[in-house]
Amino acid sequence: MSEHLFSTTSTRSVGGSRVGTMTEGFDCDNCKESLYGRKYIQMDMGPYCIPCYDAHFANTCEECKELIGHDCRELYYEDRHYHEHCFRCFRCDRSLADEPFTCQDEELLCNDCYCSEFSSKCVACEKTVMPGSRKLEYSGQTWHEHCFICSSCQQPIGSRSFIPDKKDYYCVPCYESKFAPRCTRCKKSLTKGGVTYRDEPWHKECFVCTGCKVPLAGQQFTSQEDNPYCVKCFGNLYAKKCSACAKPITGFGGGKYISFEDRHWHHNCFNCARCASSLVGKGFIPHHDEILCRECSSDL
Repeated sequence: MSEHLFSTTSTRSVGGSRVGTMTEGFDCDNCKESLYGRKYIQMDMGPYCIPCYDAHFANTCEECKELIGHDCRELYYEDRHYHEHCFRCFRCDRSLADEPFTCQDEELLCNDCYCSEFSSKCVACEKTVMPGSRKLEYSGQTWHEHCFICSSCQQPIGSRSFIPDKKDYYCVPCYESKFAPRCTRCKKSLTKGGVTYRDEPWHKECFVCTGCKVPLAGQQFTSQEDNPYCVKCFGNLYAKKCSACAKPITGFGGGKYISFEDRHWHHNCFNCARCASSLVGKGFIPHHDEILCRECSSDL
């Protein structure tokens, strides 16, 4: 359906439509009254005077329920029509004619009112996090990206890893510096793993034998004057030596040893020097640097 607005007294452009001058009898297609000297609108089916046009073809405003006359600016949204002055925000009454807006539950809202009522609030600054802006969400809370900062260095955390502590949030370097235990040897922070020796924390790579520096994590070790040693170093440096085999007597692995005066033997080394029979749990006779069973000593 096309329409054109004309006047019988002038020639000009009205709203992009042709306007003409009538010099002969010309009647409204509806009321049949003469259009001579009057404005009219040309429809496909014929000319209409302004009152007839408004009555038959004008849309009804969704807000005020009145007709939207031919000389009014008409706005429409989803098959609903409005006068320009009726197309306003439901909350603040701001004109939406040239503003972005949202329809929420059949109500038209300007962008500010929509964000204020339905968008998240930043936990830090308590301002609205506008749709489309960069934000961070954690544990049901929302921050502007620039508001989510480390509680220690006050720098934005952004997309970096962070560690929560009660109501505070820390970047990893600050958390390690502030809370992580420190290695007894190198004094640097322990962030994962590690071992505990004498109630003190150590990096696995820092907990080594005092003698040969081999790592002791997961290995048998002992100590001397609070210093840790591997079995081999402890045996070579501090353990008693077997009088028979001259090897260290460490006692590891459930090993037992026998002492007599200032000499010591492994259990399996405590044998008669002549017949090599075990003397463990038996009587023996010392002879110079040797120990003998009773039978062998009777031949002396």
